[in-house]
Amino acid sequence: MTPRDLAGTLSGVGTTLRVLGRAGVIRPYGPRTLASIAQVVLRWGTGPAGGFATLAARSPHQVGVVDELGELTWGELHRRSNSLARALAERGVQEGDSVAVMCRNHRGFIDATIAVAKLGADILYLNTAFAGPQLVEVLAREAPSMVIHDEEFTGLLAGAPVERRILAWTDADGEGGETLERLVSAHDEGDLQPPDRHARIVILTSGTTGAPKGAPRKEAGIDAAVSLLSRMPLRAGWRTHIAAPLFHTWGFAHLALAMLLGSTVVLRRTFDPATALRTVQDERCRSMVVIPVMLQRMLALEPGQLEGIDLGRVEVVASSGSALPATLAKAWMDRFGDNLYNIYGSTEVAYASIATPEDLRADPTSAGKPPYGTVVKILDDNGSELPQGETGRIFVGNGLLFEGYTSGDSKEVVDGLMSSGDVGWFDADGRLHVAGRDDDMIVSGGENVFPQEVEDCLVTHERVQDVAAIGVDDDDYGQRLRAFVVATGEVSADELRDHVRANLARFKVPREIVFLDELPRNATGKVLKRELARRDQA
Repeated sequence: MTPRDLAGTLSGVGTTLRVLGRAGVIRPYGPRTLASIAQVVLRWGTGPAGGFATLAARSPHQVGVVDELGELTWGELHRRSNSLARALAERGVQEGDSVAVMCRNHRGFIDATIAVAKLGADILYLNTAFAGPQLVEVLAREAPSMVIHDEEFTGLLAGAPVERRILAWTDADGEGGETLERLVSAHDEGDLQPPDRHARIVILTSGTTGAPKGAPRKEAGIDAAVSLLSRMPLRAGWRTHIAAPLFHTWGFAHLALAMLLGSTVVLRRTFDPATALRTVQDERCRSMVVIPVMLQRMLALEPGQLEGIDLGRVEVVASSGSALPATLAKAWMDRFGDNLYNIYGSTEVAYASIATPEDLRADPTSAGKPPYGTVVKILDDNGSELPQGETGRIFVGNGLLFEGYTSGDSKEVVDGLMSSGDVGWFDADGRLHVAGRDDDMIVSGGENVFPQEVEDCLVTHERVQDVAAIGVDDDDYGQRLRAFVVATGEVSADELRDHVRANLARFKVPREIVFLDELPRNATGKVLKRELARRDQA
């Protein structure tokens, strides 16, 4: 190791200790507790199996999860996952298998995650907004050995090629099948032997064709947490309301962060703006995890619904998943204080930049600055770095880059930096600005939407002759989809939206449908979408 390498290593260790110390992670434990924690990490790793087990070792009686069913301590969660893991093994789940989880935000999501990880199987998170055809396609491709799902999704999963199923959340006593709670209560809760392999987390995203792709990650080390905590002042022992979906990269990131911080995770199955605010207040939360549209919906409440809401104890509102409108950032901070932190990144590259309240006050259009351990460069089409102020493709390097889609494809990589799929630039103060996608994909309410997929769906309607779709800006959702349709007979916009809703996820339904006599095309027959975009600006 050269002197320069040694200096870099020591600097990195110093930064890690400083960040973790500030967050309250580094604290005195008794020798027995320290030995127990070390043994757990050595045997189980730093993923869900080991991470939550360390919480049971160091704080077994602390409340770890709060949902509509009540409270669970870390010790109870550990024992429940032991029981469930034994039940899953009895039903054929083996090391190296994949188990799909389609649950809303409640204890069952966490029970399933830890139990599957304790068996050394991979966990595939399914988007709860998927339509039936999408689920069938994804499950056929990813081939999980079992699906753990909420009872409400039974109908959607009817055509899926997965026979073994367990109900997580039930509203009718789970009469249609085995339930998670029954399996937990019927099996031994004693500790298990660790598997030879550690589980991977597979979060579904969208590929270049618009079809959902599996983006797996191995266990994140301590650097993942240090990166986020370097620009976001979360602290150990806080109560945090994760309103963002747990199956989403952003929601899951904070569930994983709770393994280090020992945060009490407060969950509600579905998002309601008034309920979310009341939950944060009544549960004495110090932080809240959201996607931007949730902020918009909370601010849009009637004055009477906001009356009496006091978020004075909230120090961090962590937002990510889609573009944060500048007006929304200012409106939130003016109403609830300078507690808003906005994170720019993706499933593939994790955290690229973080905008603090100071960044958002100085320039609410910026995405902030890269956190510790992250390199962001703006490259041209030839892979050369562009100077400050010039717009180009955003490439990110850190220790959190995903390992490639389950299909075998991956994102473009240049000199160890991975494409985020966006274009942008750095300003004179070192803040990143994101101009938009480098392809046709739009992000609406935190979800990726490809116009081509919606076009292909609409054109299957018997009275649609031609169709093109584009993304346009939207104050509530970041972007929305506008479809231009050439019809062959009488058909309403509502009928076409119903057609899309029946075949695709609800977030892919165009909010606007414009009827035209013909679509503008060039000499080779390609639709001139720039002409359609000009109609929006006219």
